[in-house]
Amino acid sequence: MNNEPFVIDRTYNAPIEKVWRAITDKNEMKQWYFALAEFKAEVGFEFQFTGGPSLERQYLHLCKITEVVPGKKLTYSWRYDGYKGISFVTFELFSEGTKTRVKLTHAGLETFPMENPDFAAKNFVEGWTDLIGRSLKEFVEKL
Repeated sequence: MNNEPFVIDRTYNAPIEKVWRAITDKNEMKQWYFALAEFKAEVGFEFQFTGGPSLERQYLHLCKITEVVPGKKLTYSWRYDGYKGISFVTFELFSEGTKTRVKLTHAGLETFPMENPDFAAKNFVEGWTDLIGRSLKEFVEKL
């Protein structure tokens, strides 16, 4: 079993402040991520959302902010209601002049029940590649 975290690194043609807002403001998040009822980039804040591979197979995601370095780093736990396992998602932002490099790490995927194909690592790779590689990029780079 592979215990390596999933890491994706992308550079956007947008200032770091704009990217930070996109990953911490619930009104901006709903435009590229998930529609969250509430979100605060504060350690201890808990949030949840529902998502899944189809309308018939949806999962309640339970998340809790574990680390915040304003403008630079955001980490939260990620688990599923009714299932074992816990993982951690970390966004790290690096200013590169007028651009921003985003490094997303999702660690602990191996703790989820492997007998459930919806929790296969390849699904997280596909999901994050679309979210970070396309959705967030398109959102922060639009005028």
